[in-house]
Amino acid sequence: MNYNKENGTIEDIAFDEEVEVIGVKFKDAGKVYYFSPNKQDFSVGDNVIVKTARGLEFGFVAAANKHVLGKDVVQPLKCVERLATEDDVRRYESNKQLEVSAFETCLKMIAKHKLDMKLIEAEYTFDNSKLLFYFSSDGRVDFRELVKDLASVFHTRIELRQIGIRDEAKMMGGIGVCGRPFCCSSFLSDFVQVSIKMAKEQNLSLNSAKISGTCGRLMCCLRYESDVYEEEIRKTPPVDSKVSTPDGIGYVKEITPLSGMCKVLIPDKGGDIIKNFHRDKLKVLSKPEHKQKETETADISE
Repeated sequence: MNYNKENGTIEDIAFDEEVEVIGVKFKDAGKVYYFSPNKQDFSVGDNVIVKTARGLEFGFVAAANKHVLGKDVVQPLKCVERLATEDDVRRYESNKQLEVSAFETCLKMIAKHKLDMKLIEAEYTFDNSKLLFYFSSDGRVDFRELVKDLASVFHTRIELRQIGIRDEAKMMGGIGVCGRPFCCSSFLSDFVQVSIKMAKEQNLSLNSAKISGTCGRLMCCLRYESDVYEEEIRKTPPVDSKVSTPDGIGYVKEITPLSGMCKVLIPDKGGDIIKNFHRDKLKVLSKPEHKQKETETADISE
């Protein structure tokens, strides 16, 4: 592990070597990035100035001093420049006010150039060396003339970034169908992969309107209980499997994985009987064909 004084970074950290870091966020629901505390002690909530690829940035300490392995940090590990001063805080707040004005100006220029784009956010870097505009659009946008006009007004480097619909929801925020603020704009630092299989395993309606968020994509919360459902489903006899019950041989017709209950149809001369049993009282005699094929495929892949 070497300290590069010129760049203010720690380099050549071995994967199994411990290094002291703090976690820093730049937005309330933003991703946490590791920085070296540079032999200083920080507490959660402290304001700090750090050097990033975009230059100096104003950040918030989300994780106090701790030790992690080298494999968990992005190398070279950048160091904290300093604890934010009162002047730094005033500059950060001033930038926030300037961003509101920049947003309104950009909206007018988009209308002037008749561009098919939806402006989402304006953001200044801490040192005002760059002004970024985030926008969404259904297709590609030729914004070269817009950039020229913006540069002539703000006299700084202008950058326009097109973002996806999920990032748009994260930046704008809002209230979900559950009545709570969007997960992505309140606490989720990264988007997780969500699939329709998760909705199926949780026995939810596959109506897209009911399992999609405001962004139009599958709701992030489908992922939260997915691992539990997968584990409980593995323990539970699948639907249509032949099982031995305390009351005879039957066929599973419905399962409730979380409670472990199975609804079993038991053939009887006087009429079929449907009874509820806990999976612990059932012994699987044979699985339905589609489940057997899945098992065989899994065995082969292993």
